[in-house]
Amino acid sequence: MTKKKTKATQGDIWSGAVVFCDGASSGNPGPGGWGTIVYTPDGMIRELGGRAAETTNNKMELLGAIEGLRELRDFDGDVTIATDSTYVIRGITQWIWAWRSRDWKTAEGADVANREFWEELSRLVSARKKKGGTLEWRYVRGHQGTPGNERVDAIAVAFSKGKWVDLYEGPLLKYEYAITDLPENMELPEMRPREAPGDPSQKKPVWYLSLVNDQLEKHTDWKSCEARVKGRPGAKFKKVSSPEEEAAVLKGWGV
Repeated sequence: MTKKKTKATQGDIWSGAVVFCDGASSGNPGPGGWGTIVYTPDGMIRELGGRAAETTNNKMELLGAIEGLRELRDFDGDVTIATDSTYVIRGITQWIWAWRSRDWKTAEGADVANREFWEELSRLVSARKKKGGTLEWRYVRGHQGTPGNERVDAIAVAFSKGKWVDLYEGPLLKYEYAITDLPENMELPEMRPREAPGDPSQKKPVWYLSLVNDQLEKHTDWKSCEARVKGRPGAKFKKVSSPEEEAAVLKGWGV
């Protein structure tokens, strides 16, 4: 059994640089955002963030980690990356070797999703290792009150919704978020049975279409779609998982 990390041993990571990162999308695909906090052992903090008009949650999760490593490209010490994305951690530490050996194909023969992001992340990881310091990935369960994780989530969500974010840059002593407050256990949880080794639970993105009185709407969940069409004579609705499938449905509806 793996031992839980204690608060005392978690303090060791602050002798190097620490990155918190997260991603979000409003719809999957849909508008997205990423957020990153970079701490360096000189006691300085820099927040980073950005948005994309049409993206996925996984892409934004990857971009948050990528931008954190880019920010540290001139830093020579140890780096710890804390994320709530098992997709990112397993992908870069476990699955990527099999993907490469199969020329970026999954075990089922499909193209690996987000290949360009994985290749860039891999390049940055390799460059980091050449500098001689260590690079560790730590898992932080999302929405559990960990200040660093909560802050990058807030940045990512705000950008995904097109909101302005006042990004901080300055000393840790003046930073309003207690990012050194870490959970005792930062070990990656066991893989769920439905997660396929070598292909990280790549479920197709799903959204819903509704047509009421010739007015089309898109929904990110069934509940909102159902609320719109329920009890409306002549209403149409359909679950789709790709732009091509959506186009076919709309053509069939004459939209």
